[in-house]
Amino acid sequence: MVEALAGAVRAAAGHGPPPVHLWNPPDCGDIPMRIAADGTWFYQGSPIGRAALVKLFASVLRRDGDRYVLVTPVEKCGIAVDDVPFLAVEMTREEAGPEGAPVLRFRTNVDDWVTCGADHALRFEPEAGTGGLKPYLHVRRGLWARVVRPVYYDLVALGEERDVDGRRMFGVASGDAFFPMTPADALAEHAPKDSPQ
Repeated sequence: MVEALAGAVRAAAGHGPPPVHLWNPPDCGDIPMRIAADGTWFYQGSPIGRAALVKLFASVLRRDGDRYVLVTPVEKCGIAVDDVPFLAVEMTREEAGPEGAPVLRFRTNVDDWVTCGADHALRFEPEAGTGGLKPYLHVRRGLWARVVRPVYYDLVALGEERDVDGRRMFGVASGDAFFPMTPADALAEHAPKDSPQ
């Protein structure tokens, strides 16, 4: 099943990213594929060990409402996602020249590079039980990446305080966009905790 799906994806992909947002094939139901919170892809309970195969499947992943589906021109199949489908595992800060502000670029665990900004926002959610925050990056069309712990520390190191809607907020900037993490007066309670990524 996995090889057949991979063959269909390869045939449809051609050159460049597959236009999955344009495809509307019949729904073939769910398949026993799952993306764990640590970014590992599983099929029938076993990890998919081939990075090239994971990247191939990631290229045709789409969000349809609350459901994640793998899409080809001839079929779409639902899969399970424990948290979000991707991880942001590396970050660079690039100067934009004398007129523009520096921009943040992130590499995902499937080697996509995403430039953070208004269309690729950061969001920060409370982390249950720790009092900390879980950061996420919008990758494409409703698909998000969780920012791993070491990169989160890098984000906090770049943080600054700004007034947002009349409240002093601590957050991080990329280009012309500013992404608030927490009220500045609550910064200590939301600092990254020393816990597994």
